[in-house]
Amino acid sequence: MIDLLIRGAQLPDGRNVDIAIAGASIAEVAPRIEAEAHEVIEAAGRLVSLPFVDPHFHMDATLSYGIPRINASGTLLEGIALWGELRAVLTPEEVVERALEYCNIAVSKGILAIRTHVDVTDPRLAGVEGLLEVREKVKDVIDLQLVAFPQDGWYRSQGAEENLIRALDMGVDVVGGIPHFERTLADGAASVRAACELAAERGLQVDLHCDESDDPMSRHIETLAAETIRCGLQGRVAGSHLTSMHSMDNYYVAKLLPLIAEAGVAAIPNPLINITLQGRMESYPKRRGMTRVPELLEHGIPVGLGQDCMMDPWYPLGTADMLDVAFMGLHVAQLTSPAQMAQCYGLVTESSAGILGLDWGIEAGKPANLVMLDATTPVEAIRKRATRLAVISRGKVVSRSPAPQAELATGW
Repeated sequence: MIDLLIRGAQLPDGRNVDIAIAGASIAEVAPRIEAEAHEVIEAAGRLVSLPFVDPHFHMDATLSYGIPRINASGTLLEGIALWGELRAVLTPEEVVERALEYCNIAVSKGILAIRTHVDVTDPRLAGVEGLLEVREKVKDVIDLQLVAFPQDGWYRSQGAEENLIRALDMGVDVVGGIPHFERTLADGAASVRAACELAAERGLQVDLHCDESDDPMSRHIETLAAETIRCGLQGRVAGSHLTSMHSMDNYYVAKLLPLIAEAGVAAIPNPLINITLQGRMESYPKRRGMTRVPELLEHGIPVGLGQDCMMDPWYPLGTADMLDVAFMGLHVAQLTSPAQMAQCYGLVTESSAGILGLDWGIEAGKPANLVMLDATTPVEAIRKRATRLAVISRGKVVSRSPAPQAELATGW
């Protein structure tokens, strides 16, 4: 007797299989499984995949849109200034309330892993306190990683480095930073070195907001790759955003991409937000801010697409739907061949899971974390933003949605 049996699942690679789940793990994956189960889900050829993974989010700010005011210009810098106003009066209780509301939405959309940056600039560390509580509350359903993020700069903001270390001591998982926001290029490079050395000392991962700028001379990703190699952090480092790369000289990028690949540094673009915040100082032609995703992929560099924001000082919209993220990423990066479109689905599932260090897969012995969609292929799922019919975390169904059916009254 097994706990849960999914019959007739269509996997992203095209195989049609049954999936047997015992406890919190996948027990067997085979074309046909003859076994009794406490519960059977008939997939009937629908897509069953790994759940969605959001590798870049700001949960301490989520659902705060309009508090204390709206970002009138829509720019990154006004968003940072507005967040500074909110951060100063933020309480842990408010963080917990909004974050848990967001987590419920995320689970319903099939997101079962999130890496969220939490600002450590305010010495009260209210966001850290709140999100540590949230991580504990959701741990049976969501893998939640916290990044200690000095929003106003590692060196630019007084006490930020000490606050970041305190946050790590409290249990935050990943070392963060924002080198392009330091006062000088030298300070930015120094912050990258400090972050990598601290992570190496503590055995942690690194995820830096890196080169989130239209300035082609913002080149901290080069330093991040070099420091990753020097500190022996290959496979444990991510550069988020990397938007300056879209403006860099092609000759320089031809040197940079092999260095990033050699270092094993992952890239985390955030298409919804990058194309909204970047290019604000230009007239026309106006650049859109996403980094060079096709070229990163061609060099074998791990890429995960992040959502970044939902209804906060930087972004007034958002649905917690990683299919929206994949849809926008596909368009902006012009990844429109059949293989590339299917690959975009992987950038919000298995690729992002790998960046977070999660040992997930649809095979025996792996955690029973799955999502079933009202689609038959990854490309159809992106095109339709398919309904998440069932979301399974640790072997338990944590969300169900019926397939939508329109009621027409056309008289045709």
